[in-house]
Amino acid sequence: MRIDVPAGKDPIGYVWGELVPGIGPAAAHLSLAVYEHTTLGLREFEAARLRVAQLNGCAFCLDWRTDRDGEKVEDSFADAVTDWRKTAAFDTRTRLAAEYADRFVTDHHGLDEDFWDRMTAAYTQREITELTMCLGSWLAFGRLNRVLGLDTACALPSHAQ
Repeated sequence: MRIDVPAGKDPIGYVWGELVPGIGPAAAHLSLAVYEHTTLGLREFEAARLRVAQLNGCAFCLDWRTDRDGEKVEDSFADAVTDWRKTAAFDTRTRLAAEYADRFVTDHHGLDEDFWDRMTAAYTQREITELTMCLGSWLAFGRLNRVLGLDTACALPSHAQ
């Protein structure tokens, strides 16, 4: 861990709450909101989330699986996300979600008209905006936790595995 956490303190609670009380709790609310208020389908949501996690290298995010009323993606899903370009396990929307995540993290300036034509053919403007906000949250907070070495101590309070 890159941050000194006082003995007996929860690393996540300390860094996200006590250390920066004007920023951390607001960031935590955004982080939780993408899970609590999403309207995206589970597979496309998880394809995008896992692709960001793979690129960020966040240990917690890589192990996490979103649970929606007892439903999670299959165990082999993460491997399909890694192979998002070729996998037969994805429909058009799921593949586009993984592609968007990949390009959002690695080459956001390269999102060309061809990509946007495909996105707008499959997703509404509301869904694109929602997915983009989710991607921003995962990129920022997964990377923050990874860089500070918190990714092995991370837990989402209202979403225990």
